[in-house]
Amino acid sequence: MKRHIEVVVIASVLVLGGCATKKYVAEQVDPANQKISEVDKNQKNTQKQLEGDEPKISAADEKASSADARATDALGRADAASKKSDQVRADLHNELNDKIANLDDYKAAGNITVLFKFDSAKLSDDARQQLDQLATSQVGSLKRYFVAVQGYTDKTGTVEHNLDLSRRRAEAVLGYLVGQHNMPVYRIQIVGLGKEKPVDEGKGREAREKNRRVEVTVFSADGAQSAQSQNSTPSQ
Repeated sequence: MKRHIEVVVIASVLVLGGCATKKYVAEQVDPANQKISEVDKNQKNTQKQLEGDEPKISAADEKASSADARATDALGRADAASKKSDQVRADLHNELNDKIANLDDYKAAGNITVLFKFDSAKLSDDARQQLDQLATSQVGSLKRYFVAVQGYTDKTGTVEHNLDLSRRRAEAVLGYLVGQHNMPVYRIQIVGLGKEKPVDEGKGREAREKNRRVEVTVFSADGAQSAQSQNSTPSQ
């Protein structure tokens, strides 16, 4: 009887112990399984999000590639423009050097002086006749030439006013030569010098009339070119 009771007690302990062990294991395993499930769920959600973002990423990549292609094309055009600009500058530099080198070939081929009324930049009839004669007889058929136009005033008035007036007088001559005689504007150089360099230092009316003027000088290198051609002709 006593042994039976011990057996029952031991069996009860084992059963109770077994139940306690399973419960403990369940308490430890179930939360872990729950966390694993949550991680798996989050992973699936992340995968879905990545799959949804993939078209956007592809579109962004295409845009980036297109932008890169446009940037490359723009750099190519900029490089071509830069090379063209460098060539233009080089050509202008060479042309300027040629002109400077040949500057001594230009000699005065004719000149006139046209007078103006007090505080006026309007050409008189006499001034127009002088310019007509210069354009026809002194410039004529010249090929290598330029015209220097220098405007002046008398000593009356302020320095600023006289500089402006002398410039307008020179512009009046330029406008007449270009408009009436089709003279290329790039062949005419003008400057307004105000009351500087008077031709008459007097203070009277006659002196002032002489100083209200525009001096027009024609410079030509045709004679030098002709001489060079003659010198280069072989003797017979």
